[in-house]
Amino acid sequence: MRVAFAGTPEFARVALERLHAAGFDIPLVLTQPDRPAGRGMKLQPSPVKQFAQAHGIAVAQPRSLRLDGKYPDDAQAGREALLAARADVMMVAAYGLILPQWVLDTQRLGCLNIHASLLPRWRGAAPIHRAIEAGDAETGITLMQMDAGLDTGDMLLTERMAIRPDDTTGSLHDRLAVLGGRLAVEALEMAACGGLVRTPQPAEGITYAHKIEKAQAQVDWSQPAAVIERRMRAFDPFPGASTAFGDEAIKLWRAQAVRADATPAPGTVVAVGNDGIDVATGEGVLRLVELQRAGGRRLPVADFLRGLPVAAGQRFGAAA
Repeated sequence: MRVAFAGTPEFARVALERLHAAGFDIPLVLTQPDRPAGRGMKLQPSPVKQFAQAHGIAVAQPRSLRLDGKYPDDAQAGREALLAARADVMMVAAYGLILPQWVLDTQRLGCLNIHASLLPRWRGAAPIHRAIEAGDAETGITLMQMDAGLDTGDMLLTERMAIRPDDTTGSLHDRLAVLGGRLAVEALEMAACGGLVRTPQPAEGITYAHKIEKAQAQVDWSQPAAVIERRMRAFDPFPGASTAFGDEAIKLWRAQAVRADATPAPGTVVAVGNDGIDVATGEGVLRLVELQRAGGRRLPVADFLRGLPVAAGQRFGAAA
């Protein structure tokens, strides 16, 4: 079976690696154009491109695949590359570009998508972040037959995964990437012998995982401590949870929700110790245990306090 692949970040690279290791013939990889990154803002290839080049797989990087869109020359070049690849199927994982109908129709078996949620919950761009933020007890991978809608296609394979109490988006991402790669291989092996069964998604339980914006990183101390703690884990490693402390912007990485009978105004420091900085919230107390100053490193609270003393009665979330 000839398998074209479309994907960009590390989540997709893991799947591509598993498909390659399983021996599938991969004639073409589609990935997004190189982006500036790092302090020098030099153009950097995506993790998928790096893997493809290291293993001699042809790469195409169109800015769009819409033949009637802003970059018709890119789309036409992508079309020619796909047609030349003569793939039986395309596996898609976090590609980042909308696939128009002509792409879905090019392969004999269409396009299969590795989606990091239990569809129809958390359709859209940020399913891992939103599952943690919402306090879901579990998530998983859905292998889906792609159609023209936003994650609306029929389900092919599904496997569940528990969300641990200390999971961040980073840790859950890594486990789901491995699961996604395994299910991708299983799906293609089943497709090769006609064993894949398509199941329409339920009409109930649809939610959307909207893209994470940097502005959402600001901590709202009027929220319950448990909600803030979940958002901190959901926004780790990007964009991180941020708050003001005096004239400084502080990032908060790890915390624990602590019960409290009565607390002062949200954002007020209640107590300070080497085991944490206790901050009042709209409901309960949040004990901060890992923080970061601008330009600094993530530090355990004891080390953080050596560089920036914090005292009871001071406020987070308000500039001096």
